[in-house]
Amino acid sequence: MEPLEEHIVDCPYCGEPLEVLIDQQEAGNQYIEDCQVCCRPIVFNLAVDSMGNLSVSVRDENEAY
Repeated sequence: MEPLEEHIVDCPYCGEPLEVLIDQQEAGNQYIEDCQVCCRPIVFNLAVDSMGNLSVSVRDENEAY
């Protein structure tokens, strides 16, 4: 399994698709990264399912988790 995996997510603010590199060792964690287009903070949630697949979900920082 590669330590970095490329994912495409849509910014929850401006809707632009963004290519991000995700470190699979960070699975189970949450972090904030600014949108490359509108510069607003995106909250990334990383998880691994029972099959070992990494899932990435994003939300704006004011959205309830």
